[in-house]
Amino acid sequence: MDQLAAMRSFVRVVEAGTFTRAADLLEMPKPTVTKLIQGLEAHLNTKLLNRTTRSVTVTADGAAYYERVVRLLNDLDEIDGGMTVSQSKPKGKLRVDVPGSIAHLVIIPALPAFHAAYPEIQLDLGVSDRRADLLTENVDCVVRVGELSDTSLIARRVGEMTTVTCAAPAYIASHGAPTHPRDLEREHQVVGFFTARAGRSVPFNFVRGAERLEINGRCAVAVNEGKAYLLAGLVGLGVLQVPVFMARCYLKSGELVPVMPDWQSEAKPLHVVYPPNRHLSNKVRVFVDWVAGLFAREDFGSQRL
Repeated sequence: MDQLAAMRSFVRVVEAGTFTRAADLLEMPKPTVTKLIQGLEAHLNTKLLNRTTRSVTVTADGAAYYERVVRLLNDLDEIDGGMTVSQSKPKGKLRVDVPGSIAHLVIIPALPAFHAAYPEIQLDLGVSDRRADLLTENVDCVVRVGELSDTSLIARRVGEMTTVTCAAPAYIASHGAPTHPRDLEREHQVVGFFTARAGRSVPFNFVRGAERLEINGRCAVAVNEGKAYLLAGLVGLGVLQVPVFMARCYLKSGELVPVMPDWQSEAKPLHVVYPPNRHLSNKVRVFVDWVAGLFAREDFGSQRL
């Protein structure tokens, strides 16, 4: 038995929740993964996993073993990385998940410079406003907007993002311009945005001096993707609260018009997030540093239109 391969397979099965998914992530045949786990259990003379036809759960001994093995594998990766980082450029496959609007408008246009600097990194870029599960989907890191709810993840704050409240001239011609956030709950309507995973509607937030309001406006249309949200506003379906970097060109052209300018919205933090039990490899480290520099140049936090 290759004990190191067995340990890595065990960790991946625990994180993925099934042998089939773990085998896919490891790019190994499922029978090979099964044989490695069986050999590991025989070697340790203990049962690590409870298997059913539908799922895999960890035994008490397996949970304790998992915690120690993860630390050991991370230490090994650190040793390997420390020996090679000064001798070679970062290389290999890097899986990153990014919100659609940031991918389309910021990251993808800048990728030629990244690949010129790091030609041996193959970037698999997941583009979606759905929040990926870093462990089960084998994602190395993600870019996330807003406060983080999962405190088990490691996060590096790389900037902040401001939004602007605006509407298309066609909407204003038909409905007039709102003068107070409460108008969005009564005679006006908004374009709604709901989260892809939970289906929860995202409220508008407003700040004016010491006043803070959270508004769930009336809406005829709600979407769960950034570009669709912006397009719905451009065709006049309601008031938007959209990131400044997405709206800036439309505000300059007059296709969108700011409303309620005396009410601002609170800036949302931007983080690059990765799992705590994954070694921050050189390829992840250079990507995180590159994204931080990119976001700093984009000036997401500026209210300048």
